[in-house]
Amino acid sequence: MANLGYIRVSSVDQNTARQLDGIALDQTFIDKASGKNTDRPQLHCLLEKVSAGDVVYVHSMDRLARNLQDLLTLVETFNKRGVTVKFKKESIEFSPDKEKNPISVLLLHLLGAVAQFERSLILERQKEGIAKAKERGAFKGRKPIDSEILKSAKVLVENGLPMGKVAKQLGVAQSTLYKYAKKKPSGYEWKI
Repeated sequence: MANLGYIRVSSVDQNTARQLDGIALDQTFIDKASGKNTDRPQLHCLLEKVSAGDVVYVHSMDRLARNLQDLLTLVETFNKRGVTVKFKKESIEFSPDKEKNPISVLLLHLLGAVAQFERSLILERQKEGIAKAKERGAFKGRKPIDSEILKSAKVLVENGLPMGKVAKQLGVAQSTLYKYAKKKPSGYEWKI
């Protein structure tokens, strides 16, 4: 059982010392990166290190994740591994033992509902913004792929070249090629 600390600062100039001051920690993981997503090296190290019975201390919820969906996912990931997460600033604990603190379970579900609501509002605003941009003629969507590129891709794939290499050779995304090529038992069916 270890007491582990996670500290995140957005810039190199920010001070990390005050975040978990006064807590006896066995190891501290410090990321100097944005919290816009969970792709942070020390966070990944922490996730690999934790084991059942450990406690992870974080200064505040926004230091672990900036959006609620990432926060929920991380807390649930820790809890599923038998790890307790404690937030110093909010004085709240999320434990794998749900019977121990039913209020934290309720709070986690409330946060989940808010995250879902937040996401739907973002999508709604995005759709409205695109619609207004289309009215102004500013948004035209993605430029369609040239049919000559698709014909070349078809020939290359039929000659045994893997889709990834074809995409790289032609300078298009592999996912774009897959939109036009549906896998069938006999090969690919192309929409050209």
